[in-house]
Amino acid sequence: MVIIIKNLSRLLNFTPTQVIPLGFASVILIGAVLLTLPIASRNGNSIGFINALFTATSAVCVTGLVVVDTYTHWTIFGQVVILSLIQIGGLGFMTMATLFSLILGRRIGLKERLLIAESLNQYSLEGMVRLTRQILLGTLLFEGAGALILSIKFASEYGLALGIYKGIFHSISAFCNAGFDLMGDKGKFSSLVSYVDDTVVNLTIMALIVIGGLGFSVWEDIYRVRSFRGLKLHTKLVLVVTAILLVFGFIIFFLLEFNNPKTLQPLSMKGKILAAMFQSVTPRTAGFNTLSLPDLTNASKFITIILMFIGGSPGSTAGGIKTATAGVLFFAVLSVLKGSEDTNMFKRRLNTEVVLRSLAIVVISLGIVIVTTTVLSIFEKATFIEQIFEAVSAFGTVGLSLGITPNLNTASKIALIITMFLGRVGVLTMGLALTIKMQKSNAKYKYPEGKVMVG
Repeated sequence: MVIIIKNLSRLLNFTPTQVIPLGFASVILIGAVLLTLPIASRNGNSIGFINALFTATSAVCVTGLVVVDTYTHWTIFGQVVILSLIQIGGLGFMTMATLFSLILGRRIGLKERLLIAESLNQYSLEGMVRLTRQILLGTLLFEGAGALILSIKFASEYGLALGIYKGIFHSISAFCNAGFDLMGDKGKFSSLVSYVDDTVVNLTIMALIVIGGLGFSVWEDIYRVRSFRGLKLHTKLVLVVTAILLVFGFIIFFLLEFNNPKTLQPLSMKGKILAAMFQSVTPRTAGFNTLSLPDLTNASKFITIILMFIGGSPGSTAGGIKTATAGVLFFAVLSVLKGSEDTNMFKRRLNTEVVLRSLAIVVISLGIVIVTTTVLSIFEKATFIEQIFEAVSAFGTVGLSLGITPNLNTASKIALIITMFLGRVGVLTMGLALTIKMQKSNAKYKYPEGKVMVG
C-alpha cells in the first residue's frame, strides 16, 4: 500500500500535504472492503458497503461512532480488522509505514521524511526518524502497560484468554482515542457504563486517553527537558490548556449532574468523582462513556459539545480544533482586550500568521459542523441537540453519541463519513492539499490598505 501511494504521488506530482489524505483514504477503503466480507459479521451476512465504510472511517479516524455494536455484530476477524485500523489511524499511516521500513532495513529517504513531518505536524525534517522511533517505543510502552493492567482486571471476570484480548483491545482503543469497545455482552452500545465506579478501569482508561491526546512532540519535549520552565512554548500551551479543560470539565459535570437521579445521584461519592472525571476526560476525543449520555442534563450535553469541538492536541491521536488552537485564540483575544498589538503568552510573542491560521481553523471547523448539522436536521427526526452533538462528535473524532447513530439513514451516514475524515486529516491540511497548486501559481502582491469598522 505504501509503495503504491509513493509511486502514485510521484506520478501525479503530489506534495506531502496531499499524500496524507490519500493515504488515510486508501486505508479506509481497504478496511471497508474487508468489513463487507461475510466472515467479518457474526450472522455470516455482509453488512453492506456504506455501513462498512462508516465503520472503517470511524476506526481509521479514531472516532468511535458505530452503526452496530462492535462486540455483538463483528466476528474476531472483524474486530481485529477494526483494531488494526484504529492503530494505523491513531499513529498515522506514515508512522506505520516507517515502522515496516525500519524492520525491513530500508533507508528512509527525503520524500518519506517530508511525509512523516507533515503527518506529525512538525516544522523541521531534523530527527524525523528518531522521533518516529520514540513514538513507536512510547506507544508500545503505554499501550502495553494499559493492556497489562486491564487484562488482569478483565481476566478475573472473563477468564484469561478473553480477558487478555479485551485488555489489549481497550488499551489500544483508549490510547488512540478511538472509543471502540467490546462490552456488548453487558448490553449493546453500553461502553464502560458497568464500570462507572471501578477505580482501576477508570484511571487506566483516563490515563491512556490523556497521554494519547497530548501529542507526540509533547512527549519528546517532556522526556527531554523534564522541567516546565525549559519546555517549548507549544508544550507549555498544550499542558496548561489541557489541565484547565480537564479541571473545568470535572467541576462542571460534578455540579450539574450531582442531583441527577439518572446519572450521578445514585452513586457513592467515589463513584460521583470518578464519573465526573471520566466525563471530563472522554471529550478529549476518546468516545468511551461511563454515564448514560442521553440522561445527562442539557447543560452537560452542551458543555460536552464544547469540549468535543476543542478536542486534543496537535500531532496526537486526537481530533477537534486542538487545544493549541483554542489557546492561541484565547491569548489573542486577551491581548486585544489589553490593547496590545501583539499576541503574547508565557513571555513570548506569537507570529501573526499563527493567530490567523488558528482563526481559519476555527471558522472552517464551525462551517463543517454547521453543514453536517444541517444535513442531519433534514434527514433525521432527532432533536436539534442530538443532531449537533452527533455532528461535533464526528468532526472532533470523539465517538460519543446520544443514541441516534444506529438509526441514521444513508445520506446522514455519508455526511458523517466526510466529517470524520475532515476531522482526522485536519481542515487546514485538507485546505492546503486542495489549494497548494493554486498557491504556487499566484503572484505575490498587496492591495492598497482599507479600513473597516468592527464591533
